[in-house]
Amino acid sequence: MQIAFVDSAAKPQGCLAVFVAADKKPLAAAAALDKAAGGALKRAMDASRFVGKPGQTLAIMAPQGTTATRVVLTGVGDGKGLTTRSAEGLGGALLGDANAAGQTSLTVVVDLPAGCTLGAADLAARVALGARLRSYRFDRYRTKEKPEVKPTLKSVTIVVAGAAAAKKAFTVLEQVAEGVFLTRDLVSEPPNVLYPASMAARARALTKLGVKVEVLGEAAMTKLGMGALLGVGQGSRRESQMVVMRWDGGKRGQKPLALIGKGVCFDTGGISLKPAGGMEDMKWDMGGAGAVIGAMRVLAGRKAKANVIGFVGLVENMPDGNAQRPGDVVTTMSGQTVEVINTDAEGRLVLCDVMTYAQEKHDPAAMIEFSTLTGAIIVALGHERAGLFCNNTALATQLRDAGATVGDKLWRMPLGAAYDKLLDSEIADMRNVGGGRDAGSISAAQFLQRFVTNERPWAHIDIAGTAWGKGDDVTPKGATAYGVRLVDQFVADTLEK
Repeated sequence: MQIAFVDSAAKPQGCLAVFVAADKKPLAAAAALDKAAGGALKRAMDASRFVGKPGQTLAIMAPQGTTATRVVLTGVGDGKGLTTRSAEGLGGALLGDANAAGQTSLTVVVDLPAGCTLGAADLAARVALGARLRSYRFDRYRTKEKPEVKPTLKSVTIVVAGAAAAKKAFTVLEQVAEGVFLTRDLVSEPPNVLYPASMAARARALTKLGVKVEVLGEAAMTKLGMGALLGVGQGSRRESQMVVMRWDGGKRGQKPLALIGKGVCFDTGGISLKPAGGMEDMKWDMGGAGAVIGAMRVLAGRKAKANVIGFVGLVENMPDGNAQRPGDVVTTMSGQTVEVINTDAEGRLVLCDVMTYAQEKHDPAAMIEFSTLTGAIIVALGHERAGLFCNNTALATQLRDAGATVGDKLWRMPLGAAYDKLLDSEIADMRNVGGGRDAGSISAAQFLQRFVTNERPWAHIDIAGTAWGKGDDVTPKGATAYGVRLVDQFVADTLEK
C-alpha cells in the first residue's frame, strides 16, 4: 500500500475522508464539499446520530460536487482531545472502513481543528501511521482466500498544508511501523518455522541497520554456567540460543539501557504438560523476545541517539525423555540454585540467566524486561494493560507515561518481602513458583528481582494478556507487538532528551 502527502487534490478519486468537529461543525474541506453538494452532507448528519465525536464516521455515497465515489465524514471532536495516538486511530479506522467498502484508493483531507495541540504536519503523519499499522496482514501461508475478505486498498493520499513537512515526519514514524511489523511477523509465525536458531537468524538481519549482533549457542552458555536457561531447553531437539543486539547511537562511554525478552518459541509446559486446548497459542510465548527485536529494529532504523542493548533467551520447552523434571535443582549463572517445582514456570528460568549475563558483561544503567510470563496477570488485568513490576519509582513513572502516549498501557503491581517468602525452598536457594495459586504474577516478579544486582533500576513487564489480541483501531486481530512502541517512546522521552 502506497502512502503519499500532497498540498492539494483537485479531483480525488475513490474514497474521500473529510473532518467534522464537535456539534456537526464541518471543517474547511467538509464545508466546501457540503456547499458544492447543496447541503447534502448536513442533511446526512441531521438524519443520523453522527455529531462529530472523535472517531465517529458517516459514509455518504457519491454526493454531487465531488469526483469521489464515497465520502466519509470523520469526527475529530473539539480538537483538544486529539492526541498523537487518537490521530493514529483515525487513520486506522479510515483504512478499515475503506477496505470494508472495497475501495482501492483513499484520500484524507487533514484540516486542523481549533484547540488541537498537534501541528498540521504531525497530525497528518500520525493519521498516515495509523493507516500503515492497520494495513498489516500475516497471510504468507494462505493459498486461497475469498475475494470479499481480501484487502482492496492500494493507495492512501494525505492532503495537508505543508505536505513536505508531513512526509519528513512520516519518514521517521515509518521506522516504527517496520519494527512493529517485524514483531508481529515473529509472534505470528508457526513454531515449526520459528524456533531458537531461526529466530536468532532473523535477529542477525539487524546488522544491515548497524546493530552489532552476537549469538551464543549451548556450548558458550554452558561455559557461562547458565544452568537455568539450558535446563528449560534440554528436552528439545532444537538448540537453545541467546542473542545480544547492540545499538551504539549515544555518547561514547555512556552506560547502555538493557532490553531483555523471554523467547520461549514454543511452550508445551514440559513434563508439567499444559492442557491440549489452546496449546497452539503457545507459539507466541516468545512475545517478549519478539518485542525486544522489534524495538531494536525501530531504534536502529531511525538512528536513535542512545546506547541500547537487547538480550533475548530463545528456547523450546518440550517434554522428551531428557526433559527437565519437577524436583530438579539447577544452578543459575549467578550461582544461586533453584528447585524446579513446575516445569511450566520456565520463562523466569530463562530470564534470570539472561539478566545475570546482561549485568555482568555489560553493566547497564537500567533493565527493562518483557515476557509473556504468567496467566495470573490476565486474571488481574485482563487484556487491557500489561503488569508493571519495578524497583524504581522514577523508572516506573517514565514507562507508564511512555506507554500512555503510544497506547501500550501499564498498571503497576506490588512487590514486597511477604511475597518473596513464597519462593523459599527447603533444599535450594529458592523455588521457581510460589505456593498455590495466590499472587502468581507477583511471586514470578519476586523471583526475577532476586537476580537484580547493585540496586540497579529494573522493570519487569508481564505481557501475557497484551501480546496477542482481538484487534483495535490500529491493530488487526493477532499479534499486537506490545512493547515495541513503548520502548521507542521511552528512549525518546528519557535517553534522547
